[in-house]
Amino acid sequence: MVYIMIRKTLKKTSKHHKLKDFIKKYKIPPEYLSTSRRMVSKAIFIGLLIAFIPMPMQMLAVIAVIPFSKFNVPIALAMCWLSNPFTMPAMYYMEYLTGSYILGMDTTPVVMTMDWFSENIGNIFIPLYTGAVFYSVVVSSLAYYLVNRFWISSVHRDKKLHRHHRNK
Repeated sequence: MVYIMIRKTLKKTSKHHKLKDFIKKYKIPPEYLSTSRRMVSKAIFIGLLIAFIPMPMQMLAVIAVIPFSKFNVPIALAMCWLSNPFTMPAMYYMEYLTGSYILGMDTTPVVMTMDWFSENIGNIFIPLYTGAVFYSVVVSSLAYYLVNRFWISSVHRDKKLHRHHRNK
């Protein structure tokens, strides 16, 4: 039910006159703020794909993708915020452990200090990015699929309710 409310809120917001004035004033292509199923799904896919990659300025990476694909840019940027200073240590540790498992490597005990990271970056770099690629691809693909499925079922449910109320 929550996804129905989210879809409806996105649709209402995209039709708001202030947003249309903003788009017109700054000559923003409307598809970059579109709230269609395809644009939202692609935005979530791109945002999460980048969010799991350990790198600085992830939001700039989202901006760099704009010339190659059309998607809802604000939603993609918001998905990048999944990795933030509070979630990064857990995400990156999980990626490191997963990458080590995939590569069949032994893990070294991690100490959350800059000295430890600067001394051990050579040991953790490849497992970290192997795990990052794994989670980037798996989580973003799963989110893309789920958003599409939920969106479609939400539309079908709305149509069914509309027909039910119309027939009364």
